[in-house]
Amino acid sequence: MTRVVGSVLVRNEDIFVEQAIRNAAEFCDRIHAVDHMSSDETFDVLSSLAAEYDHVDVRRARHAQVSHEVLEPYVGSDTWVLRIDGDELYDSAGLASLRQCLDEGNYAEAFRILGNVLHVVELDRDACTASGYLSPPSRPISALYNLGVLNSWTGSPERLHSGEPVFRSGFEWRAVCPLYERFSWEESPLRCLHVCFLRRSSRDESDAVRHNLGELGAYDRGALGTAERVLRRVIRRPAGDPNQVKMRIGGSAWKQEKYGRGELVTVDAAPFLA
Repeated sequence: MTRVVGSVLVRNEDIFVEQAIRNAAEFCDRIHAVDHMSSDETFDVLSSLAAEYDHVDVRRARHAQVSHEVLEPYVGSDTWVLRIDGDELYDSAGLASLRQCLDEGNYAEAFRILGNVLHVVELDRDACTASGYLSPPSRPISALYNLGVLNSWTGSPERLHSGEPVFRSGFEWRAVCPLYERFSWEESPLRCLHVCFLRRSSRDESDAVRHNLGELGAYDRGALGTAERVLRRVIRRPAGDPNQVKMRIGGSAWKQEKYGRGELVTVDAAPFLA
C-alpha cells in the first residue's frame, strides 16, 4: 500500500506552523516534525499537536540533518514524502483528491511533484483573501518526493536536499511532474499558500524576508554553528533594493527575486485557513 509521510523542519515558526500541519494531517499516514532549536513557542505548538495526533512525531535537534535521517528508513518503499515548511499552507481538500491518485499508482513515473503556489505578501484573515505572486511565473516549490524510485539517500544536510541519492534505473532528480502545467490555481489538487514574505514568529520584529538554511549554511545550531551563522550574516548581508517596497525588503534577496515574479494577484484563502 502507498504510504504518505509528512516531513517538517522548522525554527521559530509559531504563527503558521499549527495551520500548516493541520492542513496536511489527514493526507499523511505519518508526520515527522523536527524543531531546529526554536526560541519562540514553536516546540510547544508541535508538542501539543503530537498529543492530539497519534501519527505526529516531534523531536528537537541541533543539526538539520536529523530531519533527513528520520526519512531514510522509508527509502526504497512505496512512500511519498510531503515537505511541510512552517510557511506552507496546503489546501486539505485538494490533498484528499491527490491522495486517491497516489493510492491508485498515479505519478509513479515521477521523483518529484511540483504543485501550484502563491507566494504571499499579504494575508487578510477577516476577508479570507491572500495576495501574492503565482508560480509560474514565480519559482515553484517541490512538494512531494517519491522515495520508491531510490535505492538509498544519505548525506543530506537537511531533509530532501542534495546529499547522495542513488536512483533506481530509469530515474533521476529531474524526473519531475509539474502539476501547474496541467491545472489552474482553482483546479489544482496540490496548491499551497507560501507565506514566506510574512511575519512567521512571535519573536520576529517585522515581515523582513528570512534567509533559508542553504543561504546561511546554518544547519548546525550548536555553538560552532551559531558562530558560523553570525559570520555569514556579516559577510553576505544583502543591501536590498529600496524601490521594491512591495517585497517587504530586509531579508533574503534570493527569495525576493525567485518568488516575486509576475503580476500581484488576490485569491480566496478560506480553503487554506479552515
